[in-house]
Amino acid sequence: MSLRAGTVSAPVAPDRLRNVDALRGFALFGILAVNIWAFADPYYASPESNPAFDSGLDHVVRFTVSLLFETKFYLLFSFLFGYSFTLQMAAAERAGTAFLPRMLRRQSGLLAIGLLHGAVLYYGEILSTYAILGLILLACRHISPRRAVQIGVGLVVAVGVVWMLLGLLTLAEGGGAAASDAAVKLTAFGGDAAATLGFHSGHLPETISALVALQAPSAMAMFFLGFAAGRVQAFADPDRFRPLMRRILVFGLPVGLIGALAYALAAAYAPGGGVETFAFGLGQLTAPLLTASYVVAGVMLFRTAPGRRIESALAPMGTIALTNYLLQSLVLGVLFTGYGFGLIDRMPPLAVLAAVPVIFGIQLVLSRWWLRGHRYGPAEWALRAITIAGIPPWRRRG
Repeated sequence: MSLRAGTVSAPVAPDRLRNVDALRGFALFGILAVNIWAFADPYYASPESNPAFDSGLDHVVRFTVSLLFETKFYLLFSFLFGYSFTLQMAAAERAGTAFLPRMLRRQSGLLAIGLLHGAVLYYGEILSTYAILGLILLACRHISPRRAVQIGVGLVVAVGVVWMLLGLLTLAEGGGAAASDAAVKLTAFGGDAAATLGFHSGHLPETISALVALQAPSAMAMFFLGFAAGRVQAFADPDRFRPLMRRILVFGLPVGLIGALAYALAAAYAPGGGVETFAFGLGQLTAPLLTASYVVAGVMLFRTAPGRRIESALAPMGTIALTNYLLQSLVLGVLFTGYGFGLIDRMPPLAVLAAVPVIFGIQLVLSRWWLRGHRYGPAEWALRAITIAGIPPWRRRG
């Protein structure tokens, strides 16, 4: 991962946790490393590999992305969503405002932004799913941290077991892979802006349905686990939880990597059918452990002198995470679709992967520059205006 570290940190509001913002910035790197393939490769997430890029190196690149990034970073983002939910509760208390109507407005705003994002820029967006799932967390906001952990772990186990059973059932029945719409996508993204817009808006409903089945239960589990971590203020004083963090690394990292390896092998070399479905279930069962290891490793790193520079570089990115998430879709749309250069299916996998740190590095610089003069990113400003039913300041004072 390419990081720009510096000794001068961008201003961050005193009520923010810099390590949470830095983790959110790191999550955006992983999300970019996954989402770029939905724009660059028409065969991504289809039951067949791209015949135009079928060399050993191409498969190794796709394998690496599946191993380290796929099904991991949306879980990290979901965990941080749950943690930030508790920060929103604290912010409402400080402001002396009622939390329920405030959060209902916030989730409604997030839903509107998500649906617009999905219809115009990226049909695979997850914000609208977060907006709906957030209402469940809102209804459960009075549960204890222990109960939240129990629900989260229960959901993880249930999701993994169900997908593994589905995979076994598919293998027993001899079911084949579904048909691919790679040609349709290639034609749309390789055409003009209207064709790209039509593809995004036309595929949004079915994609949301797929996300509900594939990602929503696991995301909800991470919401609860993040909520529990927020209730005990795990990131406000991480040294209190150092023994637990060590255990997560010792146990969670190897188990998480084993599940990720199984999923990556199936996704890269046996896409579609029962094998990949079973491996996906195994990955869903173990991916939270690998995600937890990423979190722990990041928090422990941020406590060191070199890590503080990395934290300082990542925090501005995570402070305006919503804006940066939308900006990633815009940039990828310009690069790979009819909104711009139409480079879909023209870049080999290694070049696609190499573009990730370049795009992310530019975002790091832009985020730091923006926060010197503004307290919120443009998307955060709009969402906050909806949340507080008022007009927040645009420029940073002083």
